[in-house]
Order: sequence, then C-alpha cells, then structure tokens
Amino acid sequence: MKILVLHQLPYRKAGYDRALDHRRHQVTYAGHPDRLADLPADLPARRLEIPPGEDFTAGVIARTAPGDGYRQVVSLSEFGVLAVSRVRAHLGLPGPSPQEAERAHDKVRMKQVLAGSAIRVPRFVPAPEQGTLLPWSGRTVLKPRRGTCSEGVTVHATTRGAVAAFRALERPEDFELEEYVEGDILHTDALVRDGALEHAVTSRYVNKPADYATGSPLGSHQLPFDPRHHAFARDVVRALGITSGSIHLEFFETPRRELVFLEIANRMGGAGVVDAHLRHTGIHLPSHEIALTLGLPRPTPDTPTGRYHGWLVFPGHHLPRGRGHTVTLPAHLLRHPCADRVHTLPAGTAPPAHITYQEWLVPLALEASHPDPCVLGAYLRACADAAAVRRAQDVA
Repeated sequence: MKILVLHQLPYRKAGYDRALDHRRHQVTYAGHPDRLADLPADLPARRLEIPPGEDFTAGVIARTAPGDGYRQVVSLSEFGVLAVSRVRAHLGLPGPSPQEAERAHDKVRMKQVLAGSAIRVPRFVPAPEQGTLLPWSGRTVLKPRRGTCSEGVTVHATTRGAVAAFRALERPEDFELEEYVEGDILHTDALVRDGALEHAVTSRYVNKPADYATGSPLGSHQLPFDPRHHAFARDVVRALGITSGSIHLEFFETPRRELVFLEIANRMGGAGVVDAHLRHTGIHLPSHEIALTLGLPRPTPDTPTGRYHGWLVFPGHHLPRGRGHTVTLPAHLLRHPCADRVHTLPAGTAPPAHITYQEWLVPLALEASHPDPCVLGAYLRACADAAAVRRAQDVA
C-alpha cells in the first residue's frame, strides 16, 4: 500500500514502526526539515520536505497529485486534523470533511454541537457584541479556539476584564470567552472504532492545564473504571459524530460530582498519556489508530502491569533565558516506591522557550505507578507541591 504520513509529531511519540512494515508498504513522510530530521536515518521511506515557513498543508498539496497512487493519508497531530482532511480530498480519498473534523478541533464548534444534547457544556461566547453583557458573571476564561498545551489561555477575575482582554487581541476571531467551571479536570483516552469506545481509561489531572502555561507542574493519574465517566465519554463521541481514531476528552467533575464538558481532540493525548495508557492496558494508542485507519492488523497488545499509572512534567518555558536552571525534588520523593522513571535535561541544556510537555525537553518529568490509585495521586500531588527551581550553580 502506498501511504502518505503527515509527520508533525516526534517519531518517538508516534511509534509508526509498531503498526507499519516499512519494507512491505511504500511510505512517504511529509514534513518540515526539523521534523523529518528525527526520522531514523535507516528508515526505508521517502521524505517529502516542505520548506521552512511554507504553509504545511498547501505545501503537501502542491507536491502531491491524485495520480501519485496514495491509498491512505495518516496524521496523528492536532495540527494535522484539518490538513489530513484537505489532503485526502485533494488526492480523491475518502475521509471526514474539514467541516466534520472541526467538531473535534474548534472549541466553539464542538460546544455548539453539544449544546443541543443532554451533555452540559460551559456557557460561552465566540465574540461578545458591543454594549452587551456576557450571560454569566465572575471568573471567565479567554482561550484560543484551536491549539494545544493550553497555550494562550488566560483566566480573568471578571467578565469585564475578560472582554477587555478579548478586544485587545490582534486576532480576536481566533479566540472565545467561556465561563469558569469550578472542579477537578479529568481526561478520558480511548480508541474509537465504528463509533464505539475501546480501551477507555479516565485520569484525574494534578493541577490544571491552563496553570502549566504560567509555570505550574502538570500531571495526571489513572482512576478505577467509573460507569459515569465511561457513559459521558460515549455520549460525547456519539453526539459529535466521531467514528474512528484516538480521542483525548477533557471534562470537569464539579464539587457536586456533575460532569461538564471541557473539550475533545480526535487524536492521542500528549505528555505521558500514551505511555501510561500502554502500561495500564497494553494498548499503544497511536499504532492501533494507524492500523485502524489503514485497515491493517492491529499490533499485539503488551501485557498490562496491573497497576495504575501517572505522569508529571515540570515546565521550563517560563524560566529566564540565558541562565542555567534546574528543577529539583526531595530525595525521598525520587526514591519513593511510586517513582518508575525520572527524566532530566542533560547538564547545560536549556529547555525550549515554547510550551511543551515532551519529557525529553522539560527540566524534570516523572513516570509513576502504584496498585492503589489514591496512593499514586497523593504521591504526584506531593511531587508537584515540593518541586523547586534552582540556579544551576546552586545545585552543581
């Protein structure tokens, strides 16, 4: 089979080789030079380079044609959601239209669709009209309609302050306003096949994703199966018409235990989600998604550990540039029975200035597990509270 991969994720995260026999199939990876550079040098696949600065989707379309013989297009990235639908249409291949893909990509569109269902969504306004009040009061979230890692998300104490910030934006049409919902944030990760959930696991965040952008650590830990969580995820998937692929659904659980939709992506979760899911269920989400997309046999599952798994990442994008910093934890937490793996940056390596969850790019990342999810959650919260930033010379 001739396959076009829109390569926008690190190769080590995607795990294409788990699902694809590169010697049996004709695989082309399309990407910008920095992304193609992370492909194994000996990978038997064609590279289709899109020059730096050129629009990725337009670049792929300009360099491909229906007569090229591609039978499928694969994308695992949030940034490829619309690209893959446009490229498929260009090549004459079946798949969701851009309008259908927007239901799991545009944060306004997904709430508009769900507003007609029994699923509770936060009140929201795509663009406030001049001279009118928002239909709620108090804390208000200003967030991009698209994107990942909570980049660009801000929380304002009043609706007036949020509206003023909205009007000051250079491109306000790319943002929305949303009421603040009090409660924990959970995420469900699963595969969808023919509209049905498979291998669904729900986790509870440690801290909130929006706080990661301002320098707080972020993590999550898996929870025991709860039929309420499963039914909520199932109903969201049905209402949005998601029929295949991975999903990463985020939702609130309020102090009164009400479940409230936050957002969903029709792709795998970031940070440590894929590895935690693999160890808990034996299912590697991206490779199983690739196999489902291509109609290939699914990879043999790994053996589940029988434990609940979690992760925690400590951001580095907010640290002063040009200075050596490291993130430290007390020794007893690093030696704790829950601690499975600890990732740190090599000495002298500065974290990138942009927001990232990748464990090899942040100052400190943890993978943890325990047979008791309560013990695991308490451990990760203790780590998040105990983290300290030190100048490199102070910890040398």
